[in-house]
Amino acid sequence: MAEPLLAVDGLTVGYGKREVLKGLDFEVQPGEIFGLLGPNGSGKSTTFSVLTGLLKAEAGRIRFNGQTVEPGARSLRAELGVVFQKPSLDPNLTCLENLRMACRLNGVRGKTAEERVTSLLAFADLADRAGDVVKTLSGGMKRRLELARGLVHQPRLLIMDEPTTGLDEASFHRTWQRLQALRAEAGLSILLSTHRPEEAARCDRLALIADGRVVACDTPAALQAAVSGDVITVFGDDPDGLVEALHSRFAVEPRRVDGGVRFRCDAGHTLIPRVVEAFPAGRLRAIHLKQPSLADVFLKLTGQTLEDEDAA
Repeated sequence: MAEPLLAVDGLTVGYGKREVLKGLDFEVQPGEIFGLLGPNGSGKSTTFSVLTGLLKAEAGRIRFNGQTVEPGARSLRAELGVVFQKPSLDPNLTCLENLRMACRLNGVRGKTAEERVTSLLAFADLADRAGDVVKTLSGGMKRRLELARGLVHQPRLLIMDEPTTGLDEASFHRTWQRLQALRAEAGLSILLSTHRPEEAARCDRLALIADGRVVACDTPAALQAAVSGDVITVFGDDPDGLVEALHSRFAVEPRRVDGGVRFRCDAGHTLIPRVVEAFPAGRLRAIHLKQPSLADVFLKLTGQTLEDEDAA
C-alpha cells in the first residue's frame, strides 16, 4: 500500500479506572472509504473525539500525510471535515445561513464561499430549500446538510460518526451515492463509524472494534470469507430451551440473537429438515438460512452482537 493518509498507533484513552481505548491501531489510505464497525460503547466515538481534539489521549500517536501531529492540532483540523453523530446545525438558521457560517469558521471567504455554498446546496438536493429554517427540515434533509457543511473547506479526510443514524432506506441509499461520488470525483478519503452491517459492507476496508481494540481489519469480502458455513436462525417459544435442545441434539453452539436462536453450521440446507423434525409441531415458528454477514463475522470474532452495549 501507499503511505497512509491517516495512521493511528496505540491510541489509549481511559475514564477513571476504565480503559475505553486499549492501544487502537488502524490506517486510512488516500482515496479510501474506511469503516470502524462495532456496537455502541466499543470506542468508535471516543476515537473520533481524540482525532478532532475534543478528548485527550493518554498514549498513542497520530500521523497525517506522513507527519506526526497532535490530536486537534490546527494543521490536522484544517484537513478534516467532521460530521458528528448528534445534530450540530443551528436549528434557527436557514440552510444557506448554516453553510455561510461554516465557511466563515473555516476561513472560506468572498466569492469562493458563495460558489461553494451554492454548489453544496445542490449537492445536498437542498437548493430549493436554501431559505428554509433548519428546524423545519426532515431528518434526512438535516443529515444531508450536515454532510454539506463538513465539506465547505474541501477537506482531504471526511470523518463521519454513525452517518446514517435515523435515516430511512431511501435516504440511506442517497447518502451513500453522494459519498461514493465524492470519492470518485474529488479523491476524498472517508473515515466513518457504524454499527450497521449493511453500511459497513460499502466500505473499502473495515476495522472491527470491540472493547476498545481492533480485533480484525480487512475488506468486507475477506472478513466474510473467514466465516465458513451457513447461518441458521430459529424462532420459537422458550428461546432458552431451544438453545439447550439445539446444542445437545446437533452439537452446535446456539446464541440468542434478535429474538431468535442463531448458530452456524456446514451444509445448513441439509440440517434444517432434521431440526424441524426434532421438535413437536408448534414449537418452532420460523427457521431462516443465510450466508454469513458482517454481523455474523463480528459475533464469531468477539462473542458480541452489534447491538450489544457490554462495553459501554
